[in-house]
Amino acid sequence: MAFEDVLSAYQAALPELRGRLKANALMSEITWFRVGGPAQLLYTPADEADLAYFFANKPMELPVTVVGLGSNLLVRDGGIPGVVIRLGRGFNKIEAIGDHRIRVGTAVPDMKLARAAAEHGVAGLSFYRGIPGSIGGALRMNAGAHGGETRDYLIEARAVDFDGKIHVFKADEMGHSYRHCELPYSYVFTEAVFEGKPGLREEIEAMNKEVVEYREEKQPVKDRTGGSTFKNPPGHSSWKLIDEAGCRGLKIGGAKVSEKHCNFLINEGDATGTDIEKLGETVRKRVLEHSGIKLNWEIKRLGIADVMGEDLAE
Repeated sequence: MAFEDVLSAYQAALPELRGRLKANALMSEITWFRVGGPAQLLYTPADEADLAYFFANKPMELPVTVVGLGSNLLVRDGGIPGVVIRLGRGFNKIEAIGDHRIRVGTAVPDMKLARAAAEHGVAGLSFYRGIPGSIGGALRMNAGAHGGETRDYLIEARAVDFDGKIHVFKADEMGHSYRHCELPYSYVFTEAVFEGKPGLREEIEAMNKEVVEYREEKQPVKDRTGGSTFKNPPGHSSWKLIDEAGCRGLKIGGAKVSEKHCNFLINEGDATGTDIEKLGETVRKRVLEHSGIKLNWEIKRLGIADVMGEDLAE
């Protein structure tokens, strides 16, 4: 079915939808790598109720993909079939709710949660200041940095399932482990509650500043990148394995392994999604040949790709 026909079918079946539907939406415009083909249909819900209405009344069974800020995401050049859901302003609320707790919408950037925590004297969440993603992504992958992880401070998360039903999960129901959540992708996170410890605003802001300065010094924050590319294998650092395998500065097309931090891939300006993925797979192959250790992707890869050749998939 043509993109415009899919859009028409959804619009006809969802007359009370308040969010935005767009056919043939270029994912390269909303991902940090600035690569990737179009989404067949891009849906930006107005709020949680709108999202639930969408799922409960959608006219056909198309694949559903949920994305956040696009910071930890590589979209392939063939685009993404089905519906891509991207949460926006209706999920940007942040509020302190007492007992050093903060309720936050899942479209909120991680760094804004760190800033809000400082404003309200909530210590412990400064590690989020250095994570270039959204709270929804943090819940989905148990995001962490600087010795802190999402699961360490999460109290509960709210979600809408693909049938339009709303759920609340306690932290111990999330199944969080290193960069992983056990809950199926058929749950779209909409809100979370975090609990820190009492702290002084000035001290927390100083910690936030340290995290920012560390990130700016050690990572290619001014380049088009997707953040950390590979998970750290147990007992090892991915960047070191990549460096030892001779991949620092390695290029394929317009994609390059960062010379500042080897676990970052960079779009130098004209890279395609294929360039970036082939570079990542080449790095994995060389690391495996050099050290016998297999690197697993931390960046989420979505969509339809060209033939990649040898597959080192997890």
